[in-house]
Amino acid sequence: MTDPDVREEIMAATYEVLCEHGYTELTARDIADRTDKSKSRLFYHYDSTDALIADFVDFLLEEFERRVAAADDRPPVERLATFVDSYLYEPSSDASFHTALLELRAHASRDERYRKRFAESDDRLRTILEEILRDGQAAGQFREHDPGRIAALLLAALDGALVRKLTVGRDSYPDEVRAATSELVLEEVLADDVVFPAKRNVTPIAGFEGTDRTAPESDRAAESRRHE
Repeated sequence: MTDPDVREEIMAATYEVLCEHGYTELTARDIADRTDKSKSRLFYHYDSTDALIADFVDFLLEEFERRVAAADDRPPVERLATFVDSYLYEPSSDASFHTALLELRAHASRDERYRKRFAESDDRLRTILEEILRDGQAAGQFREHDPGRIAALLLAALDGALVRKLTVGRDSYPDEVRAATSELVLEEVLADDVVFPAKRNVTPIAGFEGTDRTAPESDRAAESRRHE
């Protein structure tokens, strides 16, 4: 198991290289040059570049889960908003990074290792979303519905917003899809006295450059307490 601090350093370097070169031009040398390790030392932790990138996909999902879990003590509708906004607006505002991830997803159709990672990520994301929706039903914040179907629809809408933002260059897509999801989908799911929260800024992945690091004061205070 790679030391967490070492892993975070390597993941941050991988992020920088993906932003600069994209997935297709990424090399282990480029990643090593952004750490205090040689290429050979890098492969002490990962037996190949593909293994490193596969772990990077896992790392992104773990960080996403951490941000969503930070809202576990909030009402289900706020947890749902945290999920939606973390998905649409994180881990980075850097379009080049999201483009690299899109390249990686395309490569997954031909690479079993990456396809398995993305399939596992999709399963875990859907499980998290279904749990939030079920908790909302139990709390009386959401009407009776099929959490599996709603979760599948929400993930497809969120994915589509990001893909279209990148492929057609329309930065407004995430905001438009968020608003439409709230008005056309969640309007049928939320109880009459429940309102979907306005867009929130969420905490970015530590060590990643080019991110919007603003967050509500309550979130920053909670983040500080977790590290005390």
